[in-house]
Amino acid sequence: MDKLEAMRIFKRTAELLSFTAAAEDLGMAKAKVSAAVQQLEDDLGSRLFHRTTRRVQLSPDGAEFLRGCSAIMDDLDALEGQLRGDTDVSGNIRVDMNVSVAKNLIIPRLPEFLACYPKVTVELSSVDYFVDPVKEGFDLVLRVGELQDSTLVARYLGDMQFMNCASRDYLEKYGEPQSPEDMHHHRVVDYCANSVAGTRSAAWEYWDGRQFQEMRVPYSIRVNNVEAYRAACLAGLGIAQMPRVSLHRDAANEQLVEILHAYSAGALPVHLLYPNRRNMPRKVRVFMDWLSEQIQAHLALK
Repeated sequence: MDKLEAMRIFKRTAELLSFTAAAEDLGMAKAKVSAAVQQLEDDLGSRLFHRTTRRVQLSPDGAEFLRGCSAIMDDLDALEGQLRGDTDVSGNIRVDMNVSVAKNLIIPRLPEFLACYPKVTVELSSVDYFVDPVKEGFDLVLRVGELQDSTLVARYLGDMQFMNCASRDYLEKYGEPQSPEDMHHHRVVDYCANSVAGTRSAAWEYWDGRQFQEMRVPYSIRVNNVEAYRAACLAGLGIAQMPRVSLHRDAANEQLVEILHAYSAGALPVHLLYPNRRNMPRKVRVFMDWLSEQIQAHLALK
């Protein structure tokens, strides 16, 4: 069997984690799928799957080989499309972004994109930690905050602004602070992505009219998830600093009230990251342009 064909079979088997499902999807006998994977394992001298009677899992070598296969297949499909002048957009797109952007901005608008491109499927990841786009096989990653040194290509989208806010119940009970000095008499909802005991979270940041300052404020609850952070603020557990983009609905229906307007935390840059591929698949380019448009509508530009 041709090695490229064997790689396509392996890739689909890895995506479905089932030899039977891959065979049905590819319209071939299960024995042919098994033979293709076995051929690759023999050629590579490594096991690509861990097989039991109940489940199929990728081995570490298999996961690494899948990332390589995906990049090769995408580059090949993109090149073939360019040479054919192909305008068809199809295939699966893997993207990662924080949960608040996914929930409030992207998922509500996603039906419009998929209606325009019905042959595209989207695999959307939303986790409270930085994924590795290359190792984990993502086509696009939305990153909020300063970028670390990376071999990835970065597309700047704008700056995410933050607002100080509290629930009406909290303000009725404790009053509204008028200046940063008043915060010593209040409680905040503390966010710390690292859940290891004893980890020190970021200080409360505010603009003093000349520069950004930091101060330590007592907290009533500490969370490591953005949805829990929002829920704690809505429950009246303290004051929070949250992205304005993720709170427009809460503020519109008056569940949360913006306070300390002149003392907001600094805005954070927002980028789309993607591997530096010579031939970006058309499906990824189209989705990236659409995603940029949706997000930029809610960001401040420098």
